[in-house]
Amino acid sequence: MKFRPLHDRVLIRRIEGDQKSSGGIIIPDTAKEKPQEGEVIAVGPGARGEDGKLHPLDLKAGDRILFGKWSGTEVKIDGEELLIMKESDVMGVIEGAKKAKAA
Repeated sequence: MKFRPLHDRVLIRRIEGDQKSSGGIIIPDTAKEKPQEGEVIAVGPGARGEDGKLHPLDLKAGDRILFGKWSGTEVKIDGEELLIMKESDVMGVIEGAKKAKAA
């Protein structure tokens, strides 16, 4: 199924963090926090300004981003858990980040 967010919303896949602490202790699934890092899967066309013109988003598919702990709405699309959030909920883009495995 193809999904296209509307307006200034983006579709995000969480990126799993390290499985170990900095001291080398393996963290069990029950003690892990949900990652605050993700990859943009799809973006909406943009928001309409007060002038009625469409203002495109700064994010694009493939960007690696940071977002707030409680940002977005969790959805399940084709059996995969994803997040939908407004572009304004994204804190920033991680430049030059290597690809990581999905959550």
